[in-house]
Amino acid sequence: MMFSQKFRSIIHKTGYISSRMSSTVNNKFSLPQRLQGSAESVWNEYITLAMKYQPLNLGQGFPDFHAPQNVTKALAEVSQSPNPLLQQYTRGFGHLRLVKALSTLYSKLVGREVDPISEVLVTSGAYEALYASILGHVDEGDEVIIIEPFFDCYEPMVKMAGGIPKFIPLKPKESPSDSITSDDWVLDDNELEGLFNSKTKAIIVNSPHNPVGKVFTQVELERIAELCKKWNVLCISDEVYEWLVYDNKKHIRMCTLPGMWDRTITIGSAGKTFSLTGWKTGWAYGPKELMVNLQMVHQNCVYTCSTPIQEAIAIGFEEELSRLNSSECYFNSLPVELKAKRDFMFQFLKDAGMKPTLPEGGYFMLADWTALEHKVDLATESDKYRDYKFTKWMTKNQGLQGIPPSAFYSEGNKKLGEDFVRYCFMKKDENLAKAAEIFKKWK
Repeated sequence: MMFSQKFRSIIHKTGYISSRMSSTVNNKFSLPQRLQGSAESVWNEYITLAMKYQPLNLGQGFPDFHAPQNVTKALAEVSQSPNPLLQQYTRGFGHLRLVKALSTLYSKLVGREVDPISEVLVTSGAYEALYASILGHVDEGDEVIIIEPFFDCYEPMVKMAGGIPKFIPLKPKESPSDSITSDDWVLDDNELEGLFNSKTKAIIVNSPHNPVGKVFTQVELERIAELCKKWNVLCISDEVYEWLVYDNKKHIRMCTLPGMWDRTITIGSAGKTFSLTGWKTGWAYGPKELMVNLQMVHQNCVYTCSTPIQEAIAIGFEEELSRLNSSECYFNSLPVELKAKRDFMFQFLKDAGMKPTLPEGGYFMLADWTALEHKVDLATESDKYRDYKFTKWMTKNQGLQGIPPSAFYSEGNKKLGEDFVRYCFMKKDENLAKAAEIFKKWK
């Protein structure tokens, strides 16, 4: 009896201590303060949704057709190269052959010599280039201006650096017409000017823009440049869609504007340039004094990227450089191919009753879906925002997936994205035709 009581006492005490220790451990290993408030990525959520319902996926931004053969063939040959060093670690800040190719290309495009060693950094996708740019320059309490809608990693990266995001939305002009273009989405100049102050460290500019498709004009970029120079602000220029421009629009590189080279970091992507998103290779270029900060982040995070993939991309660039001014160049032929796909999507979305924005760059299209709301049972979805409800209902009931644009807005401005859906038109013609048929039958 005495043993039983003693045993129960031990169990009671042990359980109490175990519970208290568990609570202490859980608190100790919870998310660090800088990550508090982080939510599940829209991509993880919608990839899971697509795996379950197997819809026609026009949501994610990747092509479903083959990348250029000269680059994929180069990778196959590199993998069998007699040079054993091509299967080993390469230079941490970028494989020499690739940074030389990037230097040659951008020296031509920006009208100044870009040093391959000190002014180019190869990264694990444009994603890491953004991460290194933000973490390398933003300090605790620094303010960073983000134009909405924005690629969804901008905000959490700024917060991880201890920075304070300041948001300004692009808004479509009032139009009596059923047709608007991405050029109709504009910033309020007074609002933009009011965001710049002595605490502003950087502004992130994405042109051509995802998801609106806006190609910022010379006047718009000059205004941003003027404010950057006035307040001594860094410009992180996300130009991953630099080659995908339509309707005789011109992509203007921010670093080429007067006084902007010394305060601009430009981001590029092999995934977008060569339609090789799975190769996860990007880069940043800019003045040595700015790039050293990115190098510090990169060397203590990724350190070096895949050697054979960098070699193959370099070979691809060398070939395209030899025909840069020709229609045979992939950089020039791809936008011609995509323009036809864009125009086809624009028409079938209009025919379905939506109000699409005609993009002048990139490979995404925003469309106002609210005219179809009477055909959708939003009550069956429990999400907070209507665009999430619409896109999930469409995935489950019509077999077509888009992406909810409110994911690309700050919490205070998410309602600005609720009336829209984002579709990707960089898909095979037969899949775009299937999407058109889905809308036709639904209508």
